[in-house]
Amino acid sequence: MAGKDIFDNKVLICGCGNTLFGDDGFGPEVISYLRNHCHLPAGAGLIEVGATIWEMLVNLAVSEKKPHRLIIVDAVDESGRQPGEVFELSVDEIPAKKMLAFSLHQFPAVNILKDLQKQTGMDIRLLAAQVQSLPKEVSLGLSPLLAAAVETACQRLVAILADSGVTVENFDLNHKSSLSSSK
Repeated sequence: MAGKDIFDNKVLICGCGNTLFGDDGFGPEVISYLRNHCHLPAGAGLIEVGATIWEMLVNLAVSEKKPHRLIIVDAVDESGRQPGEVFELSVDEIPAKKMLAFSLHQFPAVNILKDLQKQTGMDIRLLAAQVQSLPKEVSLGLSPLLAAAVETACQRLVAILADSGVTVENFDLNHKSSLSSSK
């Protein structure tokens, strides 16, 4: 776990994905960008969970401390979306056909999310980006479209944080991204 008090934040942002598989590493890249380009005040937490979102959610479910809002950042591959498109989904909007194959890394965790939301009233959101492609073997770096979407996702997260009463300082939207692109 990233810290003993990570669940004690008002808002917790989790970056999901495997950085060894191209666009699947979108969530961790967003977390890295936020860490490097803004100062998060008390009340906002960041955690890169890689492909272990299920374990983190189980820990959250049994924790006495819980955030008011949980934002999961991940790459998805949904038909009808444009590569690089950044969009939000509520837990209830995750398509039923995606429950087990959803990009949130073999996600029977969708059920945990629904239970958390129902039992605690926690506001749970998925901030997703449509992949350009997912490699079949190890491939470092995001595609150009997903690399560009990182800043868009960060802008959306800063707005969500502000809506939660958490003001982010020193967020430099004019900084030219140094995200690697191997495509």
